[in-house]
Amino acid sequence: MTATTTDRRGAGSAADAPLVVVEHVDRTYGSGHAAVHALRDVSLTVAPGELVALVGRSGSGKTTLLNTIGGLDRPDGGRVVVAGREVSSLDEKGLVALRRDVVAFVFQTFGLVPVLTAAENVGVPLRMRRTPVAEREARVELLLDLVGLGPHARQRPGQLSGGQQQRVAIARALANSPRLLIADEPTGQLDSETGRAVMALIRAVVEAEGMTAIVSTHDPVMVALADRVVNLADGRLVDA
Repeated sequence: MTATTTDRRGAGSAADAPLVVVEHVDRTYGSGHAAVHALRDVSLTVAPGELVALVGRSGSGKTTLLNTIGGLDRPDGGRVVVAGREVSSLDEKGLVALRRDVVAFVFQTFGLVPVLTAAENVGVPLRMRRTPVAEREARVELLLDLVGLGPHARQRPGQLSGGQQQRVAIARALANSPRLLIADEPTGQLDSETGRAVMALIRAVVEAEGMTAIVSTHDPVMVALADRVVNLADGRLVDA
């Protein structure tokens, strides 16, 4: 069960097939008395173009759910389908293709390469796909402009603020035009003002790029910007 905020998707979106389907997913770490039930019979769907805020206390299962949807972890039971691919049954090659072509991640830690400029960091996924140079450079320029960092293209991470580094990380996540953006506490290392700006940016890029996004957060700003709020407690979906 979920709580719903204002729906920003517009009329007709309900008729679209879900981009994300989670059905009766369980995930347990350890065994016996030491077992931790991270997810318990979790089921939900996410529509194309929807921005979902995933909320709950630390240890409620948010990160496990995001990792399961994105193919970084496997459920013990149930299944996960993203863009028609059953993630929970993909082999390693299929998971690599999923993360290359369909899903992108943004984490608390920015994960930028210190010796590369902002533009070079954003271009890494495009280099890995062997995108032609002219196309790659145009995409990088577009994305840096989208996140408001065009003038900082030649600066390295150490020359940027935390908020700017997270913007570069978001631009990099968008490089391959993913259908699903998964963000795990993306403002966890930022001050409140910078965090609000990053949250508003995520809302804007979801709309500009036509993506679906699932964002775990404690930030009330993100909750207010979301189309829907999903609440987790002790690994279960609950009412707000």
